[in-house]
Amino acid sequence: MSHIVSIQTEVRDPTAIRSACCRLRLPEPVFGKTKLFSQSATGWAVQLPNWRYPVVCDVATAKIAFDNFEGRWGDQRYLDRFLQGYAVEKAKLEAVKKGHSVIEQTLDDGSVKLTVNVRGTV
Repeated sequence: MSHIVSIQTEVRDPTAIRSACCRLRLPEPVFGKTKLFSQSATGWAVQLPNWRYPVVCDVATAKIAFDNFEGRWGDQRYLDRFLQGYAVEKAKLEAVKKGHSVIEQTLDDGSVKLTVNVRGTV
């Protein structure tokens, strides 16, 4: 039996943040206080390609702080890819934690299809 699920991503898991960074070949995320252009944010700092300032993920609130100056200091597509990578990695971590297997497939449009095989079902 097949089910389609839509996920609204809340960035709350440091392990999934690290896995998303690894997946996208980004530098290891760093926890701490990070300076953005006119303010600071505390959380897991993720440096996206060609972004002047990192994206900071506060896992306690699921809020993401960043300043890309409306795209002049960082292409939104890189943030979108990170969030997609985070969602995929988090879903895989949760499925495996429950003893399920996961098959991942990247589709032509760039979206990702995850098939979770639940134990005890055919």
